[in-house]
Amino acid sequence: MTDDDWWAQAVDEFGLEPSPQAALVPSPAADSAPDDGDPTEPDAALVQQRRRRRSRLVDWLVVGTVSLGAALLLRQFVVQQFAVDGESMLGSLHTGDRVIVNKLSYRLHDPRHGDIVVLEDLNGSVAVRDLIKRVVALPGETIEYRDCQLLLDSEPVSEPYLDPALVGRNHCGADQPAVVVEPDHVFVMGDNRDSSLDSRTPAIGQVPFDHLIGRAFVIVWPFSDLHWL
Repeated sequence: MTDDDWWAQAVDEFGLEPSPQAALVPSPAADSAPDDGDPTEPDAALVQQRRRRRSRLVDWLVVGTVSLGAALLLRQFVVQQFAVDGESMLGSLHTGDRVIVNKLSYRLHDPRHGDIVVLEDLNGSVAVRDLIKRVVALPGETIEYRDCQLLLDSEPVSEPYLDPALVGRNHCGADQPAVVVEPDHVFVMGDNRDSSLDSRTPAIGQVPFDHLIGRAFVIVWPFSDLHWL
């Protein structure tokens, strides 16, 4: 008789407790049961999907931040859109026209004859802060305007950008006695000479270079008026 048989017979005859060693013997059924894992643990595919979503969100936030920053930098230092308001540039620009202004132009070179410029009205002479005019004279030049004729250093200047229907006899605007343009200043006038507040008036006067916001170079709206200036 083996030890196991003897112990089993003693259990039957004397009512003893089963052997403690028997409780330590693993059940074959327990060994073969499949491990379903922790039911609270997220599915691996779901975790991966959430990670991809978070990654895409971060990417979009980065793209949006960089784009906004670039747009603000461009507006501050490179180009800016301005809306024309008023009749002073009729013939070339109309109320409601939107122009793009190159703010780098005068960091790279000095103003030139015929440039259409946006300038700061630091004297508060009009209701709007910024004005748009045309450069007609540069530093050191003697400018004179009389009888609808612009003269530089006593020589008449051709101005093909003026509309004869707007600028002509009895529609010339104020005359300008001969005056020398100061260093680092420009003399500006509107193309609609009879309805322009410009350098002919003390309220505006000659404009320092550092008051020029930039050069308007294209009309972008309305599309029917789209063209280079």
